[in-house]
Amino acid sequence: MILEAHTLDGPVGPLLLLAAGDALVACEFVKAHEVGVERLEVALARLARYLGPCQARAHPDPAGAASRLARYFGGDRAALAAQPVALLGTEFQRQVWSALRLIPVGQAWTYGQLASHLGRPRAQRAVGAANGANPIALFVPCHRVIAADRTLWGYGGGLASKRWLLLHEGARFGRKLGP
Repeated sequence: MILEAHTLDGPVGPLLLLAAGDALVACEFVKAHEVGVERLEVALARLARYLGPCQARAHPDPAGAASRLARYFGGDRAALAAQPVALLGTEFQRQVWSALRLIPVGQAWTYGQLASHLGRPRAQRAVGAANGANPIALFVPCHRVIAADRTLWGYGGGLASKRWLLLHEGARFGRKLGP
C-alpha cells in the first residue's frame, strides 16, 4: 500500500503525517535524536501489521492533515475534529481512541474519567496503555488525558508539548497554569 507522507514543523516539534487515501493513519512526534527517515521506517513497519506492506510517497498535505494542523496551530482550535482517521489497533485500543475524540477542545479528562466513560472504571491502567499507544497524536487527542490529581502525566511528545497543547486549547489542569 502506498501512503502519503509529510513531516511538518510545528510549535511542538516536527510531526510525521501518514495517510491512506482520505484517512490519516499516523501523526507522530519526531524526536530530536531520530532522523525523519528512521521515524518513517518505524511507522511503516507498525502500520504494515494492519495494512500489509507499506511504502511512503511524499505529499505536501496527506488527507488534508497538514492544512488542518496549520489552522489549529494558527488558533482554530476546532480544526482537527473533522479530520477522517483510520484507527488501526486492537478492539480495545480503538474504543479508547474513539473515546478520546469525544473529549471537547478545552477540556481534560483523567484516566479514571476515560475508563468510566468506557464502562470500565477499574481499567485505568489499560486505558493509560492504550492512550500511550495512540498512533494519531493531536487528531486523536491523547494530550487531553491527565492524572487523577489534575497534573500532567506521560506523553509521547513530551510533557512540555502536552502543556503547550492544553494551554493552546484553553484547558484547565494542575495546581498551576502556564509554563
